[in-house]
Amino acid sequence: MCKRENTKPVYAGKVKIGGGGVSIQSMCNTDTIDVDKTARQINQLAAEGCEIARLAVNNADAAKAFAEIRKKTHIPLVADIHFDYRLALLCVENGADKIRINPGNIGEKSNVLQVAKACKSRNIPIRIGVNMGSMEAEVVKRFGKTAQAMVESALYNVGLLNECDFDDIVISLKASSVKVTVDAYRLISKRVGYPLHIGVTESGTLHSGMIKSSIGIGALLLDGIGDTIRVSLTADPIEEVRAAKSILRATGLLHSGAELISCPSCGRCKIDQIKIANEVEKALGKINKNVKVAVMGCVVNGPGEASDADIGIAGGDGCAILFKKGKIVRKIKECEIIDTLLKEIGDM
Repeated sequence: MCKRENTKPVYAGKVKIGGGGVSIQSMCNTDTIDVDKTARQINQLAAEGCEIARLAVNNADAAKAFAEIRKKTHIPLVADIHFDYRLALLCVENGADKIRINPGNIGEKSNVLQVAKACKSRNIPIRIGVNMGSMEAEVVKRFGKTAQAMVESALYNVGLLNECDFDDIVISLKASSVKVTVDAYRLISKRVGYPLHIGVTESGTLHSGMIKSSIGIGALLLDGIGDTIRVSLTADPIEEVRAAKSILRATGLLHSGAELISCPSCGRCKIDQIKIANEVEKALGKINKNVKVAVMGCVVNGPGEASDADIGIAGGDGCAILFKKGKIVRKIKECEIIDTLLKEIGDM
């Protein structure tokens, strides 16, 4: 996690949300009733760098399964509740570390207050999750489906929780539109000091979703907005975690793990740089070291432009120079580039 603007800290299990730090979240795409499969996916996500996992709780059987999943996993678990507030109450009893409710579909005021009372008794935070498609009818009638409407919906529900003397709140305001999402978070950040869970909902597949999420989440992080992030993708949740780490690294907020930098290939390049860069990047995903690796197409771009890399190569004619911190070490054959880089990294 990395230092952010000072927002009110709350805790999902042992993970602090707000008050300094950005945590990575994802959501399981398994049937929560399948305890073993769900627990296995959570542990895989955790191994990849996920710090908080969210589970869909659609019925009482899923809420009961929550207790068994909790025993088999170690990162904080969030119960995602829609329509039936009683499921939230069951999940509170069964070990949920955080509850997410959608104010537009949780029902009458008394339902929200019952959830707040149960969560307060166990120091469990509540995320008010406002989506463009599930706001209160009167809010939509007044403000339309706009960023302002999402903010007003969130503030209304904050008020409900505050009436119950509940203040361990996280807020999310998500739309499929990048601009509306960014506008909403910028507006709410001026109105409240609660931690914000940021992301672009329904962003799309691995390719299109990565682009939309990178723009939206990146813009907010660079503004100093955001305490937890989820990159919502129509893909394996593992890809969400990898994408989140990449966004945090690109915005200068994550300095751990291996990072690849590579120049765009051009007519000066005399090696298969695209293939080499892709294979090196894939291999770096399995390396747990703080190292910056450069794959540069020619000596025009390397090692000079990549002098801050810990190690790298710059292509020649069927060969490359190996350099460390901008200083040339030796010349290697093209067929040796990948193996040499990975060996040198392993020895660092």
